[in-house]
Amino acid sequence: MNSRNSGNYRNPCLTMHQPWASLLVHGIKRIEGRSWPAPIRGRLWIHAASKVPDEATIKAMEGFYREIYALNGICNLKFPEHYPVSRLLGCVEVVGCVRCEELTCWEEVPVGVRLEGQTDFCWLCEQPQKLLVPFEMRGYQGVYNLERKIYEAAIRGLVPVESPLPVKFPLPDPQDSFSLKPGAISVHITESKANEMEKSASLSAAIAAARAAATQFSKKIHNTQTINNIDNKNITKTDQLERKTSEEDETVTSERSQGYDKQGLGSISKEPRTRADYRGLSTIHNGPNQHLGTSSKSLGWSEE
Repeated sequence: MNSRNSGNYRNPCLTMHQPWASLLVHGIKRIEGRSWPAPIRGRLWIHAASKVPDEATIKAMEGFYREIYALNGICNLKFPEHYPVSRLLGCVEVVGCVRCEELTCWEEVPVGVRLEGQTDFCWLCEQPQKLLVPFEMRGYQGVYNLERKIYEAAIRGLVPVESPLPVKFPLPDPQDSFSLKPGAISVHITESKANEMEKSASLSAAIAAARAAATQFSKKIHNTQTINNIDNKNITKTDQLERKTSEEDETVTSERSQGYDKQGLGSISKEPRTRADYRGLSTIHNGPNQHLGTSSKSLGWSEE
């Protein structure tokens, strides 16, 4: 498992929820939003997670892209017919990564692309390709290496995708593939400039719906983490109780090994050698008519 996320990426892959995964591979989605910067440049394989998207989520995201493409004069978007799950779908080229506020004010890219930035870090994607036959496979968290046998089969089944509006993100340094990174774009971000674009009511509604659709997964992750934290606390308490019990048992065992019984009956480290010795202990500690609780038979003695 460590090799999948070691950072030594040979055939990097990212698992995404639907419908975002298919929208990216079909060239409609050009920005992949994450809370962390892109660790790679170049080809990134896209895998669809196992959760089947509900109709409301699909409708919200398709409506969002209709609105932002309309800003660039494109009104005849063709969306995927299906949104398969647990499948390797294709790949894109990650050419850079910028912060959301940088993308919002980047005048060199279409206005619709700027509106795709809704998260802390925006991965800039170009050259989508899809698999003619998506491969069934298991996904993992984060960026991981695609298994070699899957890669060798998938690379032969790729076909280029014609994007509705192909975008070429300009690199600050064409000789450095990592030059397009957070902070690399020279823009002076001001509140007035960031908000100078007037949004129609339908666009504002589409953006709100898209954010709500994406938030459902972050809430589930937060709830899962909360449950895990509670479970970890319970496990810790159980471990502490077991440790305390174990320490008490060790204390009792230690006292017995030193020749003292739990009720303070005195030292019995020297075993009696005769029947009279046992009678003596019984008389001294328990009275003439009481016994230690251990018969002579249990100690290997025979009655006369």
